[in-house]
Amino acid sequence: MALLILILLLLLFSSPTIHGSLLPNHPTKDKIMNPFDACWRFDPKWSSNRQRLADCAVGFGASAVGGKYGPVYVVTDPSDDPVNPRPGSLRHAAIQEGPLWIIFSGVTLVLLKNELIVNSYKTIDGRGAAVVLGAGGPCVTIQNVAHVIIHGITLRGCRPGKRGVVRSSPTHAGHRLGSDGDAVSVWNASDIWIDHCELADAYDGLVDVVHGSTRITISNNHFSNHDKVMLFGHVDGFSADKVMKVTVAFNWFGPNLVQRMPRVRTGYAHVANNRYDGWEMYAIGGSSNPTILSEGNYYNAPNNHKAKQVTKRESGGWKNWKWRSTKDLFLNGAYFVPSGWGSCAADYSSKQRFYVDMGFMVPLLTTDAGILSCMFSKPCI
Repeated sequence: MALLILILLLLLFSSPTIHGSLLPNHPTKDKIMNPFDACWRFDPKWSSNRQRLADCAVGFGASAVGGKYGPVYVVTDPSDDPVNPRPGSLRHAAIQEGPLWIIFSGVTLVLLKNELIVNSYKTIDGRGAAVVLGAGGPCVTIQNVAHVIIHGITLRGCRPGKRGVVRSSPTHAGHRLGSDGDAVSVWNASDIWIDHCELADAYDGLVDVVHGSTRITISNNHFSNHDKVMLFGHVDGFSADKVMKVTVAFNWFGPNLVQRMPRVRTGYAHVANNRYDGWEMYAIGGSSNPTILSEGNYYNAPNNHKAKQVTKRESGGWKNWKWRSTKDLFLNGAYFVPSGWGSCAADYSSKQRFYVDMGFMVPLLTTDAGILSCMFSKPCI
C-alpha cells in the first residue's frame, strides 16, 4: 500500500504526458483525465458547443450520436403527463421523432408519473443544471430505439412503473404492463452511451441491458447504495443476447454495493479502469457462457474474508468460459478467477478503441466519476 501511495503522489506532482489519458498542463492546475473527458472538459466554450460531447464516446457505444444533428430543446416545465405531455417538459422532448439535444434550465426535479420512454436520436444533457429523476417514481426506458446519450443526471430512488397508457412518440401511446423499477432499462436498443450520472437505490437494477441490445458504453458514473447494480442479458440461453457488446469504463462502484458490477449473460463485456470500493457478494458475475475481459481495474475487497473473490459464476461448466484479468490491481485480498482458453480481447474498431491504464492509475482517472459541477464559460474541471 505504501508503494502504491508513493507512485500516485509521483504521478500527481510530475508533469503529465500524453498517452491516451494524461493531458498537458492546464493554465491553472494539472489535471489527469480519461479519454472521454479529455475530449471536451478543457473547452471553456463547452456550454455553447454542447453537441461536441457526441464525438467523445469510445468503447462499443462510440457511434452513439444522440441528438447531435438536431436542435437544442430546453426543459422548463418539471411537470409530467405520461399520455399528453406538455411542451417544455422532459417527456415532451424525449418522445419526439427527430433528433433533439435536451438540456435543462437550472435545478430540475422531475417526478415521473410513469416510465420515461426515450425515442431514438436523443441526448439528455444535465450539464450546468441539477437534474434528478426518481425520488419514489419510475425512471428511464430505452426500448426498441437507437442513438441515445444520457449524461449528467441523478437517478435515485427509482421505483416500478404502473400499468397504463404511456406515450412513446407524438403519434403513439400504448398500454404498458409496468416497468421493473430500473434506473435505466435498455431493451432491444443499440448505440447507447450513459456517462457521468449518479445512480443509487433503485427498486430493481441501476442499469439493465437486455433483449438483444448492443453497442453500449457505460462510463464515468458513480454507483452506490444498491444491491443488483447491472444486469447484461435477459435470461440464460436467450440467443438474441449473443450480439450484446458492452463497455464498462472509468466508473466508481461504491460504497454499499452488493453484486452485479456487472453480471453478464451470453454476450461480451469489456470492464476497464473502474474503481471498486468493496462489495458484499461479488463484483463481476455471469452465467450462460459470457465473455468478460477485466482490464486495468482497481479492486479493493471488503473486509469479509468470505467475499474476497471478484468473480462469481452462476452455473456449471464455467471452466470453458472466457474470463480474463489483465493490468488489474487487487487490494485487501481481492482475487479474480480466470477461465477459458484463447484471446478475449475487445474487437474494437479504430473509433471505439481507447488506451487502458494499469489498475493503480484508476483512483486518478475516476476522481470525477458521477455528476460534474460545470460552470458556463469555464472549463469543466
